[in-house]
Amino acid sequence: MTVACVSWDDPAFRASPEPTTDAVSPAVENAGAPDDDELLRRIGENDELAFRTLVERHVDRAFALALRILDNRADADDVVQDSLLKVWTHRHRWECGRAKFSTWLYRVVTNRCIDLRRRPRNEDVEAVGEVADGAPDAVTAMHRSEVSELLDAAMNRLPDQQRIAIILSYHEAMSNAEIADVMDTTVAAVESLLKRARQQLRKLLRRSEPDIRQALTDD
Repeated sequence: MTVACVSWDDPAFRASPEPTTDAVSPAVENAGAPDDDELLRRIGENDELAFRTLVERHVDRAFALALRILDNRADADDVVQDSLLKVWTHRHRWECGRAKFSTWLYRVVTNRCIDLRRRPRNEDVEAVGEVADGAPDAVTAMHRSEVSELLDAAMNRLPDQQRIAIILSYHEAMSNAEIADVMDTTVAAVESLLKRARQQLRKLLRRSEPDIRQALTDD
């Protein structure tokens, strides 16, 4: 099905270049605006403006989540594009009130990311980010970059379900109940995933503790 006038190339459909964690609260940002259910109702009536509004509201956080899971900007962009376009292509099937849209979106993004991570693939050299220059304190930046790499390497060694639970808990600041909704499981299962993930991370990072302490205190 070809969707006229609705294109991912539209700037409104693009994720921000750098996801941030200090964004304005959606409740504040969208004060007075139609809620997600109203936008979905309009989308079901082929309202492309409502679709653009919904995308603008959720694309940045969806992209940030996908990027943290995949650690690859191109793949994260593809996952978010596919997930959000699914809203349009299945617009007549959405039943308001059955699920919170953000929970549904996070679930779709998470599942697509897990599927992508499980596929055998070659490393894309061009996808490796360039080293930032012009930092005011190059030594401190280098130390903290090393810590970030150690943490990322440890996270990448976690089983997918544990990794997702940790990302949703610490990066997305979700409650265990919200994580359970996204992962389609129970709160008890989430608590178990988080406990095992923390234990595994401590084990993986134990040998690097002196380097981490030095990097975080060497200002």
